[in-house]
Amino acid sequence: MSRLIVGPFNRVEGDLEVELTLRDGFVSSARVTAPMYRGFEQILQGKLPGDALVYVPRICGICSVSQSVAASRALAQLAGVEPAVNGLIATNLILAVENLADHLSHFYLFFMPDFCREIYSDRDWHAQARERFLPDSGESVRLALQARQRWMTMLGILAGKWPHTQTVDPGGSTRALDASERMKLQTRLREFRMFLETRFFAAPLEEVSALSTQKALLARWSEPEGTGDFGLFLHIARDLDLQQLGRGPGRYLSYGAYPLADGGLLMPSGVWREDGWRLDPLDCQSITEDATHAWLHQNGGALHPFTGLTLPDAEKADAYTWNKAPRLAGEVVETGALARQLAAGQPLLRAAVASGGGTVYTRVLARMMELATVVPAMETWLEQLEPEAPYCRPFSLPHSGQAVGLNEAARGSLGHWLRVEGGRIVNYQIIAPTSWNFSPRDAAGQPGALEQALAGAPMRQGETTPVAVQHIVRSFDPCMVCTVH
Repeated sequence: MSRLIVGPFNRVEGDLEVELTLRDGFVSSARVTAPMYRGFEQILQGKLPGDALVYVPRICGICSVSQSVAASRALAQLAGVEPAVNGLIATNLILAVENLADHLSHFYLFFMPDFCREIYSDRDWHAQARERFLPDSGESVRLALQARQRWMTMLGILAGKWPHTQTVDPGGSTRALDASERMKLQTRLREFRMFLETRFFAAPLEEVSALSTQKALLARWSEPEGTGDFGLFLHIARDLDLQQLGRGPGRYLSYGAYPLADGGLLMPSGVWREDGWRLDPLDCQSITEDATHAWLHQNGGALHPFTGLTLPDAEKADAYTWNKAPRLAGEVVETGALARQLAAGQPLLRAAVASGGGTVYTRVLARMMELATVVPAMETWLEQLEPEAPYCRPFSLPHSGQAVGLNEAARGSLGHWLRVEGGRIVNYQIIAPTSWNFSPRDAAGQPGALEQALAGAPMRQGETTPVAVQHIVRSFDPCMVCTVH
């Protein structure tokens, strides 16, 4: 038995280290460390409640809208206000632009470059992978960056700027759109659809989102030639057996994504369970955070976020991360695009998980499915905007109370828990998607989702940064700066 520390990782957002225990050429256990502390939860104490809308987007520069949306929903619940319908739609559009840009960046900039490594030079797809995905010269990377740049200009129209937009508001959106701006947005959507349908999928989005079985998927994208970057990924995944690599805990959390004007959700909330093969309703009261192995004071045991504590204890014995251990009724869950697709009943993802579980393959496939399903939804939302109707409703905040704002960021379930007394914030607790996925062990000794997924990963002879470990870590698309908030 031996130990290996992998990190700091490149091509992840923020600082990350992983300590691996190795036995007989495989990872037998792992400890995941978030080594950077930032303290936003402490910064917010004593501030006016509305100040959260200024502070929380600065938690992260790549998913700042997600933080804004969670904060605005917490403040809306505190104020008892429902956003104007136009504002609801505009917020969905703003969030969707950021989330889909993250999916595109993850695929082209973070995940696929690993397959350009010399360790795979004996594979029949390696030359194609290098032609497409080398970070500094890959053709697909170049085209994807161009598509992403054009796509992100939508946020200038919708939100005034990005990152750290200030248009997301408890009452809706403070940025009304005129007819000419809506036409510009429709043009950008068509351009992005064209990139996805010609380069990424090499097929209409509706054909992709309608996939229901692995057999249908492989029949349509059986060879990498002429099937776009999606087809090459599928070819690589089959060759490397990525559908068996990095299996998680088998429980998947979604807060529900993109609220609709009729009160529904584009993607519902719930907890999908492989054991029992069912979707359970979400009980937010059962969420706790355990700080047993975090460099933070525990204060007696696992706490609900409304009573949560963020107080550093850098010399704490047996601690190895700044991340707490979120649990749902004491259970470890995984969150992300895969959780959303399973909760939504997407048949292809449910079939893939039934066959191999939550793995490197199914996590990446779920992000691709969201690209195919959310773009058409955005086209519909733009058509639903009413030019003369209000975008924002007035509201006033009470001097005391508590509220929660839930959101689905690109990487998964994000929650902000807020308590106000005397008109000031007395507690603000944030549980980010990577807080769930990259959590340490809890008081019961349960490893977090990534720690479980790394167990069993193979080690090649002579590796010091195991490529299988890299694939598993990147399949979760970590955002460590959100994790340590």
